[in-house]
Amino acid sequence: MRAPHSSGPASSWPRINGNVSFWMDQLGPVQRRSPLAGDTETDVVIVGAGFTGLWTAYYLLQADPGLSVTLVEQEYAGFGASGRNGGWFSAEPPGKMDQYAASQGKEAALRLQQEMFSTIDEVIAVADQHGIDASIRKDGLLYFATNSAQMSRLRERVRASADWGWPAEDMTLLSAAELSERVRIAGGVGAFFTPHAARVDPARLVRGLADVVESLGGTIYEDTTATEFGPHRVETDRGKVRAKHVIIALEGYLSRISGQGRRMLPMNSSMIITEPLDDGAWESVAWSGAETLGDAAHSFTYMQRTDDRRIALGGRGVPYNFRSSFDWDGRTNQQAITQLIERLHALFPGVAQTPIAQSWTGILGVPRDWSGTVSYDSATGVGMAGGYVGHGVSATNLAGRTLADFILGRDSHLTRLGWIDRSARKWEPEPIRWFGASALYRVYGAADALESRSSSGKTSFLAKAASAVAGR
Repeated sequence: MRAPHSSGPASSWPRINGNVSFWMDQLGPVQRRSPLAGDTETDVVIVGAGFTGLWTAYYLLQADPGLSVTLVEQEYAGFGASGRNGGWFSAEPPGKMDQYAASQGKEAALRLQQEMFSTIDEVIAVADQHGIDASIRKDGLLYFATNSAQMSRLRERVRASADWGWPAEDMTLLSAAELSERVRIAGGVGAFFTPHAARVDPARLVRGLADVVESLGGTIYEDTTATEFGPHRVETDRGKVRAKHVIIALEGYLSRISGQGRRMLPMNSSMIITEPLDDGAWESVAWSGAETLGDAAHSFTYMQRTDDRRIALGGRGVPYNFRSSFDWDGRTNQQAITQLIERLHALFPGVAQTPIAQSWTGILGVPRDWSGTVSYDSATGVGMAGGYVGHGVSATNLAGRTLADFILGRDSHLTRLGWIDRSARKWEPEPIRWFGASALYRVYGAADALESRSSSGKTSFLAKAASAVAGR
């Protein structure tokens, strides 16, 4: 889908809007796998062939090659958030540490954080072992500030992270000059850096992982829509699957399953990516490493740079659609595209004449308490994982290893982490849900504007009040 010509400073509007994502587009036409051909039985059925489902299948088959493991997927492997995200592979927890501590105790929460650290190297090792070329570079994560209030929040992040197990030597505050040595952010006043993150091409990783799962004996049925699940069964439009174990790995798409509409809020996160920067534009950015970037604004923007000198930038300009609807093909609302382009040019003025190659939108799953979980009921054989609130590229691997341990009957350290068997209350019914989610990000935008004009160094009362009401 092509969009109208931009009236902004760039020479063109995104050349492509949708088509799932730029990452998927680069892999060429999808060769779809066969759908389910009728009723069947299996040891394990997994609904969703994204990262959570594929990692679960991978670790099960590694541990017990004799298991029959079946995945059912409405579209094709990686079609959802796994193939559309910003390629941030970080050790940040998939939720609020105080929630995990309240649920399972502080030690269990601290163990969850430690596992998130090791997850990055685990995925890199698996990719290397199986020859998955996913453009992974572990150059760390850089959060930057463009005003004093944002810098104050980064200092608080260091203090809070230390309380939750981050080593002091792995958290560095950078001055404006030190930030500019890594990347030139217009108006940058400082930054926070940690080495616990990597950049990845998510589509190449998820497609490669799907191929590995099949090579190990797993079966992936595509074009097969799950409509309902229960103890030891999954109903689909192609037949019923009976299994000892049923794993639901749908994240933000869970709302499409009967009876699950208020368990997870499908939040839009939209992206743009530039054409490769010419030498002049690249010199103005001076982004020599492959650090993933994020700002300290309330409305939040995240970035990566590719090996061929593109900048991919994402954010949540239109975070939620009424009644949990979303564009299946990933087309981005025009308002969101405008906001993303304006943000890109505000941070990197030197790229204003670089055309935008593509825009797309994915959805992430947000529980009511903004904290992810892994659960398994041995009586029914039903397990579930999700609600990663934007940190799913890494958290899905940990979730997959944990679900595998549950299915295999292992009482391991993973099955006792802080996010195990948590249950958040349901989201409010419509239209309350839509008003609340929409208002939250409008207030965050207003708070960012107020802070940019203030020198107090204090977080806006608007943002504090909005976060308190939303439970963030």
